[in-house]
Amino acid sequence: MPSKQRMTIEQAAHEVNLASRRIALLHLAFSRAAVARLGDEAGRKLIINAIKRYGMLVGEEVRAGVLRQGLDLVPENYGAGDARSLPNIGMHAGTETVEEQGRTRRRAYGCAMAAVWREYGDEQLGRLYCLVDSAKFMAFNPEFTMSHTKAVPDGDPFCEFCIRRTTAQERSDFASDDADWTYIDNCSNEESTE
Repeated sequence: MPSKQRMTIEQAAHEVNLASRRIALLHLAFSRAAVARLGDEAGRKLIINAIKRYGMLVGEEVRAGVLRQGLDLVPENYGAGDARSLPNIGMHAGTETVEEQGRTRRRAYGCAMAAVWREYGDEQLGRLYCLVDSAKFMAFNPEFTMSHTKAVPDGDPFCEFCIRRTTAQERSDFASDDADWTYIDNCSNEESTE
């Protein structure tokens, strides 16, 4: 039985950062292998399909945790209590919620994963991982999605998200194994959910 040790928040954040870097490298390795084996278009389709399936697993897990707490499947309850999908420390340098022009935005600064993709000069393949955000939210409740308005792998200084209602077409495309659903990661048809 290991001895009980305490660590500081900074040490714990460092450990989560290390794990985040490994996840980013794993994503990059599998993505590069898919593109090398299948070609750019087919490889990217495979990556997007895998990220969708991964996001669905995350969203279903969060959904189950929220339901176990007797809460409604509304955006405000995503990740409530022990049903969180991300650690509070180590993956980002910081997060905040901002109000701009009547819209609520969530921002994440200093993404550990995006830093890895930048180091390896492959932000475009890395960026495909970010589709997990829309996928996990739609698996939690298909009536809503969390989409990017900005993303560090796109060259932005932070990642910024909106939470918005989905359309019937978006829900249909997301549920399909063959339809392109990546356009859902867009806040242009945003309607306030707050």
